[in-house]
Amino acid sequence: MNEIRVRIAKPEDTELIADISRKTFFETFGYLNTKENMDLFMREQFSREQLMEEVLEPGNIFLLAYNGAITSGYVRLREGEKHSHFSGRESIEIARIYVSNKYIGTGIGQLLMRKSILLAKEMKKEIIWLGVWEKNEKAIRFYNRFGFQVFGKHLFLLGKDEQTDLLLYKDLAKN
Repeated sequence: MNEIRVRIAKPEDTELIADISRKTFFETFGYLNTKENMDLFMREQFSREQLMEEVLEPGNIFLLAYNGAITSGYVRLREGEKHSHFSGRESIEIARIYVSNKYIGTGIGQLLMRKSILLAKEMKKEIIWLGVWEKNEKAIRFYNRFGFQVFGKHLFLLGKDEQTDLLLYKDLAKN
């Protein structure tokens, strides 16, 4: 078994992050959506260039997971997005957390989540939150195991398809 590790990404990781972002998103959702909507989303909302730019935006923190020397997953934490539900409390969003299909079940997702929660606590955040497609039951169960609870919903546009994301949070002050 290769060593599994996580590190904070650096500015020179922009291409790597863009490539793993596109790869894992397509692996996760490509077969559940139409080719037309996936192509439109990947071209207009999730292009390599856009993803590379967001790595350098203030308030974004990326964690990269490795299985040996192979990049196998990542997290995008976003400080700038304050949800009105948590007004007056310091929060951070898990904007994305993905593991390559080949490495699902190896503990990489759990390690990424633990590192995200630890980093949020180190940053003195009281709340960590995320959005997850309501049809992604496996991910919802994963988040529930970490103590995340539903607090709302919002629309996510994938190509031309309006999908509903559940909004989940974990109160870091309680645990």
